[in-house]
Amino acid sequence: MEPVKNRVTDLLKIKYPILEGGMAWVGTAKLAAAVSNAGGLGTIGSGNMDAKLLKKQIDSIREMTDKPFAVNVIMLNPHIDEVIDLIIQEKVPVAILGAGNSSKYIPMLRENGITTLAVVSSENLALRLENAGAEAIIGEGMECGGHIGDVTTMVLVPKLSSILSVPVIAAGGIANGPGAVAALSLGAEGIQMGTRFIATYECEAHENYKEKIINAGIRDTIITGQKMGHPARIIKTKFGKKIAKLESSSPEEAEEALVGSLMKAFLYGDEESGSFMAGQSAGLIDEIKSVNDVIEDVMSYILKNYDLENNVDERRR
Repeated sequence: MEPVKNRVTDLLKIKYPILEGGMAWVGTAKLAAAVSNAGGLGTIGSGNMDAKLLKKQIDSIREMTDKPFAVNVIMLNPHIDEVIDLIIQEKVPVAILGAGNSSKYIPMLRENGITTLAVVSSENLALRLENAGAEAIIGEGMECGGHIGDVTTMVLVPKLSSILSVPVIAAGGIANGPGAVAALSLGAEGIQMGTRFIATYECEAHENYKEKIINAGIRDTIITGQKMGHPARIIKTKFGKKIAKLESSSPEEAEEALVGSLMKAFLYGDEESGSFMAGQSAGLIDEIKSVNDVIEDVMSYILKNYDLENNVDERRR
């Protein structure tokens, strides 16, 4: 397929306006390189990495692709300052900042030539981060996996596209062509997928993780951590149900049980103590594919059903 030209592909210097969501543990250099090589924007999920660990991932992805890639940085990372410094030092093409107010870091990244995007789940934070200099905003609805907000993609994306001047990229609940076209019709100029990329051959997650996604129905996720102030969507398992109960009776015990739980799911497929983070879109995924096939399938559907290059939202005319 021919490259698509719009504000998102121009900004990120990519072939298609498809981004890999930033996923701690799951978003390795190998998966990110596969997404970038297939024409999207691959993303290393830095999670709670320190600079030393992240440097290894950056070195690794540069051995596997010469295409643009991103590093996702969460504001909750205790090593965030050294991670930001490393991104600048390594001249990472794109930084994607999420899980909090990233206005402190946007100017310094941009001053050093790093294309900077921000993930939001509310209109107020979107406006604040646009004013801080974010070059595109990823509106992530509560359908997404991992840490979530409380507004759906269907409501968030059209709101953001009506109040922002920078491009909006839709995330949360998107796993196929119809979902992508729906998001674009709401005013987005690109899409981001996370859960769909877990169920790929290139993803290094344990096979149990992938199997849980392709076997999940649309109601097979559960939200944990609400009472502890950091809600996250995971696949419904005995462990997830246990955490939900512990939140009410013993929040401290629930917090302790969650420590390292994503790592246990990713590395070992541990069903007894692992958090299999995934979005509601898991219910739309029924097979493991190559990253290239995922992107080609989504893009071919978009190009048959939506004019990406010429369909300008009336609110922007």
